[in-house]
Amino acid sequence: MTGLIKFFKSNRKEVGFGWMLTFLSSFGQTFLISIYVPEILNAFSISNGLFGSIYAIATVTSSIIMLTVGHLVDHKAVKKITALTVAGLALSSFLLGISHLSIAILIVALIGLRLTGQGLMSHISLTVMSRHYELDRGKALSIASLGYAIGEAVFPICISSLILWYDYEVAALASAAFLVVYLVRLYFSDLSHFDADLEQVDKPSALSLLKDYRELLKTKAFFILMPVSFALSFTITAVFFYQYVVVEDKGWSVSLYASFFTVYAIVRVIFSIYGGVLVDKYSGKQIFRLYLVPFTIGLLPFAYFDSIFGALAFLILAGMSTGMAGTVKSAVLAEVFGTAKLGTIRSVFTMFMVLSTALGPLLFGTLMDAGISFQYILFGNAIVLLLVILNAQRIKGLGVIS
Repeated sequence: MTGLIKFFKSNRKEVGFGWMLTFLSSFGQTFLISIYVPEILNAFSISNGLFGSIYAIATVTSSIIMLTVGHLVDHKAVKKITALTVAGLALSSFLLGISHLSIAILIVALIGLRLTGQGLMSHISLTVMSRHYELDRGKALSIASLGYAIGEAVFPICISSLILWYDYEVAALASAAFLVVYLVRLYFSDLSHFDADLEQVDKPSALSLLKDYRELLKTKAFFILMPVSFALSFTITAVFFYQYVVVEDKGWSVSLYASFFTVYAIVRVIFSIYGGVLVDKYSGKQIFRLYLVPFTIGLLPFAYFDSIFGALAFLILAGMSTGMAGTVKSAVLAEVFGTAKLGTIRSVFTMFMVLSTALGPLLFGTLMDAGISFQYILFGNAIVLLLVILNAQRIKGLGVIS
């Protein structure tokens, strides 16, 4: 831990940039957008099912666009690509603020929020940290990833308060203004030291990008790494999307369950930091084989315990895995594929991650509508996760892919 503190003091400005991007990615994450949902349903007089379909379409669309723009972080100046992304996120928040004018504006806003927020902000942060640091990659990624947990703790309170005091349009417009303030701050920032790590070639053609993607999909590494990334995002999004259905069905106290999220946030912060220490000590490959185990085990008490402390056990174990996730996955990609085309490589995995966040709630909801209990759904999901973990063990003999 002493080494981590010393590293932070020496690299406060650089890792602070990575932290800020993951922090601001909250504006495009499901946990924050979900706060707007009741107001949006009332504004447009649409059902949960219809909005769920719109949200899924917007998320899938953003994941596809991600493939065409994710590689830019390999070739463009970090300050330029970051400024464009922040501006896009601010514009998307502004469109959400005036979305009552047309459902078409709402759809465009959601696509923009998912693409620039959840997709590109995280993508730029973790790619730049992975590429800029080699010996201390785990520490850099762990500090940058703390932005997720802090965003989860801060922004829901701010946004829900603005909606309560005013309405969702004001909350969205305030978010846009907040992002513009950071954009102005970014203008005066010097990020040129990150540009020395860029791949010194021109922007790749569509044909060469397609070739890179095709070659990636042929590798053994892809079929080891992708299922883990997909499975965690798929399951955690779906479970959190329907968590209060479980709480109500079991007769648990909603307020007590909500208070448990403080524990989840604390555990996530701890393991975000500890995950970086473990990666630097043992390597990302070693931790990759095991980091999904706590989350998988945690699904069982959440599904089968009658006591609300089963939910607490789930949130603690989920916090362990999600805390390590960003650091471990990014470190492994750098270790396996190198850093020359890391943005291109990460864009593919980010696309599948974003896609999983759309498919998770959709599949869970479909199964629930078909009369399958949430307990059986979670148990089946735990079995799938176990198979994914077993598949992840194959990374042990995987060499570096050039």
